[in-house]
Amino acid sequence: MHLDSYEEKKALKMRLRKIAGQVAAIEKMVEEDQEVPDVLMQVVSVRKALKSFSEVLIRQHAHECLEHTPDAELSRRKMRELLKVLERYIE
Repeated sequence: MHLDSYEEKKALKMRLRKIAGQVAAIEKMVEEDQEVPDVLMQVVSVRKALKSFSEVLIRQHAHECLEHTPDAELSRRKMRELLKVLERYIE
C-alpha cells in the first residue's frame, strides 16, 4: 500500500491508536467486571471505528489502482486483488 501523503499515513496511525485505546479500555472493563451492556457498547464503538478505518483504506487503494498506476495490466491486477478483498470484507 502506498499512501499519497505523510498526512494520510499520520491520520490512519491516529485512528489505529484510538482503536487500540478503545480495546484496552474494553479489557480493563472486563477485568473490573463492568456491566455487560456497557462493555458491549464499547465493542460496538470499536467495530464502527474498524469499519471506518477499513473504508478509508479501501478508498485509498481503489484511488491508487485507478489513478496512480500507469500500466493498464498492473492496474487491472490491482483491481482484481481489491475486488477479492472487498468480497471478503462484505461477507
